Amino acid sequence: MRISSRFFQTLGVNSILDQQVKLSKTQNQLASGKRILAPSDDPVATSQLMQLRQTENSVNQYQANADAAVNRLSTEEGVLSSVTNLLQRVRELAIQAANATQTNDTRGFIASEVRQRLDELVGLANTKDGNGEYLFAGSKGYTEPFVPNAAGGYDYFGDDSQRFLQIGAGRQVADGNPGSEVFQRVRNGNGTFVTEVNATNAGTGIINSGSVQGNFVPSLTGGVNGYTLRFIQVLPTDPITYEVFESGDPQPSPHPTPVATGTYVDGEPIAFQGALVTVTGTPADGDTFSVRSSEYKDVFQTLSDFVTTLETGVNSAAGQAQLNNQINSFLADVDQDMTNILTVRAGVGARLNAIDGQRYINEDQLLQTTQIISSIEDLDYADAVSRLNLQLAGLEAAQQSYLKVQGLSLFNFL
Repeated sequence: MRISSRFFQTLGVNSILDQQVKLSKTQNQLASGKRILAPSDDPVATSQLMQLRQTENSVNQYQANADAAVNRLSTEEGVLSSVTNLLQRVRELAIQAANATQTNDTRGFIASEVRQRLDELVGLANTKDGNGEYLFAGSKGYTEPFVPNAAGGYDYFGDDSQRFLQIGAGRQVADGNPGSEVFQRVRNGNGTFVTEVNATNAGTGIINSGSVQGNFVPSLTGGVNGYTLRFIQVLPTDPITYEVFESGDPQPSPHPTPVATGTYVDGEPIAFQGALVTVTGTPADGDTFSVRSSEYKDVFQTLSDFVTTLETGVNSAAGQAQLNNQINSFLADVDQDMTNILTVRAGVGARLNAIDGQRYINEDQLLQTTQIISSIEDLDYADAVSRLNLQLAGLEAAQQSYLKVQGLSLFNFL
């Protein structure tokens, strides 16, 4: 077999090129710090890395969602804190206004401040987050939730939805509360029933918001919603008595089917059908109070009604009693509003705590995933440097061999 000079030259060049390819790969590995530069370097490891990076990206997105939820919920918590302080201030003004030393003028000054507080409350209810979306509009983030209407109240243009963000593989959290839940779905009175004074009462009787004794029965066979408490005193020398009957029944005295009767004692509780109410002062003959099931009343209407109460002049003892009755009703309503706000705030706080806990879990998962990725793809620098030196020596040897072989020719012996 004849071996040509061209064969030796080709073999030497290929050997040099092969050593250069190996050396280049090692140099690239050292420059990038990665063991795997192409999927062909380690197909099995590459498949594992793809899955691990997908997990890493998902957890990073969970963390971003958690951060967004924290920002939004923290803003909501701050707004709810401001609402609580506002309602507390209005409550203090109500107690101040109930003082008998107040005049119509001073109550007018108080009404002016309450009106300003009402405007402030509407502004808080229409607060936007850092992205320009309304906090309390439900899923309609770019729709102003509370807008004044022609009747002097406020209409809600958001919805009852909550937006949920994924903060973990199996965990979601709501990033806010709809305005209807925070500012509208609040039952007035004591939350079960509400007491109200008849606007035509001539006495000085004042009723409290009452309490539930057992189970309140909102109606009997008449199918009505509540009861009327009526006081009777035919002659000034007669004791004051009372009777309680269903509001839908006829009201002449004596009533044919009262659910409760008795002699009135100032400040002594009156119990009937699971309700316990207390009247103080001196009711006049025929004065009535109603007791009916609580209904939803939004906080804006509560403050607006209070302004109307304060702006109504008081010119008699009976008028003062009317004012005190209405202020008592307001205090009961605003207490329900504050309780509702505190309940919502507690829910927000619980979600913030849950997010903090999930973020720690996500951080641990990210750390573990990063460590596994590093163990698979990161370069062992000591091994790579040793290999680089060997490859440099191999390349130099190949080049020297090529020079030796290139000099071999029959023409050198002619």
